[in-house]
Amino acid sequence: MLTLGIESSAHTLGVGIVDDGKVLANIKAMYKIGTKGMIPRQVAEHHVQNVHRVISQAFEAAQVKPSELEGIGYTKGPGIGSCLQVGQVAAKTIAQRLGLPIAPVNHGIGHIEIARVNAGMSNPLVLYVSGGNSQILKLTDDPHPHYKVMGETFDIGIGNMLDTFARGAGLDPAWGSTVEKTATGGRYIDMPYTVKGMDFSFTGILTHALKASKSTGLQDVCFSLQETAFSMLCEATERALLLSNSDELCICGGVAQNSRLKQMLEAIASEHGAKMGFTENQYNADNGAMIAFVAERSLKAGAASPLEKCNIEQRYRLDSARVY
Repeated sequence: MLTLGIESSAHTLGVGIVDDGKVLANIKAMYKIGTKGMIPRQVAEHHVQNVHRVISQAFEAAQVKPSELEGIGYTKGPGIGSCLQVGQVAAKTIAQRLGLPIAPVNHGIGHIEIARVNAGMSNPLVLYVSGGNSQILKLTDDPHPHYKVMGETFDIGIGNMLDTFARGAGLDPAWGSTVEKTATGGRYIDMPYTVKGMDFSFTGILTHALKASKSTGLQDVCFSLQETAFSMLCEATERALLLSNSDELCICGGVAQNSRLKQMLEAIASEHGAKMGFTENQYNADNGAMIAFVAERSLKAGAASPLEKCNIEQRYRLDSARVY
């Protein structure tokens, strides 16, 4: 089923095209944050200016015509309202003009499902780590197929924490990936550590790291921030792995691109005889292919939505979304 998906929840405008689960195109345009981060109005304007071009490039890359499409999907949420609206309006316009069925998609489900399937896993324990989300999840059928949250952040997502630190420390660009690069060769210094069962908190370590960056070498602060925050995630994930009796562990989301975090999780999986899985970085970063992937599955299951009900939801909880 040839399906187009549009992702526009934050800094990335992504358009993907899939056909029976095979990705034919995955094109994106990213708002350049520099050292200041995201300014919602400007990010939305960036998406408006680039949406026609990115959609056209996706058709070109997939070597298909708009008239050949059989379905369309878009990110319903969570995300920045003004940015989500760009993808929503574009998707609804295409659906209306071409008479296509349309499926709103939860952003997190997109990350999880494309990673899970690409990793060849059936029902893994999932560590979903991105800018706005940090959750440990497990698929359940009660009362319908959805991801149950076993643990999550009390405050901000790990990606948001790393990006906020990067801005405060003056790193350019102010991404978590810049923190990872800066951390290379650093020495460990003490950082706050907050884990409660399978939940965790990042505001305390963020405040401490920002203060430390004024008087301590940035390399050491970045190294220690990563090691401590990732150890928190790993402790909670290991506990959930054992309590859920899972033999598969999957990591996904933007922060899943971090090689050190994957290394730590692989050690945990190996120790407990579990299979460790993740997908290519192009699918861990925000992208349109994951939205098309989930939309296609939803549409095949008969879960198309009427155009008038295709809204956005800035705080669309992952555990409230049905999985098809």
